Amino acid sequence: MIDQKHQKLLDHLHICMTKCNHCFNACLKEENVDMMAECIRLDRECAEICSYLQAAITRNSPFIKQLAAVCAEICQTCGEECNKHHHNHCQSCADACFQCAKVCKEIM
Repeated sequence: MIDQKHQKLLDHLHICMTKCNHCFNACLKEENVDMMAECIRLDRECAEICSYLQAAITRNSPFIKQLAAVCAEICQTCGEECNKHHHNHCQSCADACFQCAKVCKEIM
């Protein structure tokens, strides 16, 4: 059984992963893809760590706090990068990343 604090984190991880994957795909379709390279890279990193932490929580890993710390850092960094771009998908992703980082820090 997953306790309430972990359920909240699972919800935010899923949202962040989904937003990052959407942003990743949308950035690849932007006119100046080279300008979006760092955003694309960080979207991928963020989606992967969110997915991994989700799996770790569901299997009750003893490393949840440590993984949450790494996830918070990656989410924060991805959010900051996405926030530099005016596209709706980047802004939406940044918001999800910042929220996920905040909830990860609560677990730490």
